[in-house]
Amino acid sequence: MSGGEGNEEYGRKRFERSASHFTDRITADGRDGRRVEAGRYRLVVSRACPWASRAVISRRLLGLEDALSMAIADPVQDDRSWRFTLDPDGRDPVLGIRFLKEAYDARESDYPGGVSVPAVVDVPTGKLVTNDYQRLTLDLATEWTALHRPGAPELYPQGRRDEIDAVMAEVYEDVNNGVYRAGFATEQKEYEEACTRVFRRLEALSERLAGQRYLVGETITEADIRLFTTLVRFDPVYHGHFKCNRWKLSEDPVLWAYARDLFQTPGFGDTVDFDHVKRHYYRVHTGINPTGIVPLGPDLSGWLTPHGRADLGGRPFGDGTPPGPVPAAEVVPPRGRA
Repeated sequence: MSGGEGNEEYGRKRFERSASHFTDRITADGRDGRRVEAGRYRLVVSRACPWASRAVISRRLLGLEDALSMAIADPVQDDRSWRFTLDPDGRDPVLGIRFLKEAYDARESDYPGGVSVPAVVDVPTGKLVTNDYQRLTLDLATEWTALHRPGAPELYPQGRRDEIDAVMAEVYEDVNNGVYRAGFATEQKEYEEACTRVFRRLEALSERLAGQRYLVGETITEADIRLFTTLVRFDPVYHGHFKCNRWKLSEDPVLWAYARDLFQTPGFGDTVDFDHVKRHYYRVHTGINPTGIVPLGPDLSGWLTPHGRADLGGRPFGDGTPPGPVPAAEVVPPRGRA
């Protein structure tokens, strides 16, 4: 998710998601020039951003907290990009910078696409390595295996990749990106087409999930992570702020139960900060919400209610185990929890 420049244009110009400009990969053998190394890199995220939240969830499920440190940006940017105002003196304690833009500028000047999260920064040099949100989590699952915790799940299993890729492509086009196309539409027809596609895809996913616990196979995969990060934001922001209001997530029995099942699974709900989510969308997108008022609702207590999805079978972590407790420094403050 880009930050800083152009927030007033959201809702005033046609939405187009920028491709990642920095696509260096960090691999086990270093074939792309960067080798996996514990402590070498820092993951910069915003808990508000669904694209960054993919990386937060994957990192936690795989147990990479000690190998890949994490910086959490303020959910409200200014024109200088994502800020580290949540840290003492407004500086990231590892990188020593006030704004993520400084790591981008250290890598390249006049880069296209703005300053986005998730971003991986090389700690020794302070330079950005990658902001490739599509590839990053796949590499965490497949290239960082030597640093995974014992019992880490297979989030991108070899024998299921074609099916996972196909499901993720549909989810990305119509749901992950679709809510943005609807929310930032500048013409009625553009909005209606995007909104229609969002709900058509959600209805198809609801049918798929009516008889199976997870999107692909019997275990949690990358596909579930990518759908979850949109679903968990749906009622708090996309239903109202982005006008995706044919129905609420909580009004679809299957998707609502599926989302609650994941939310209550260690590694998912314990990474979600609803306070960050709401403050970012309602305060930053001034082209849509010029007053910057953040709504009080919706009631979040439903996320913790029984879901009944275990009756469908499935093994959330396959032959693995759940992650342990959230590191103390990464616990979501009470204000952001359900």
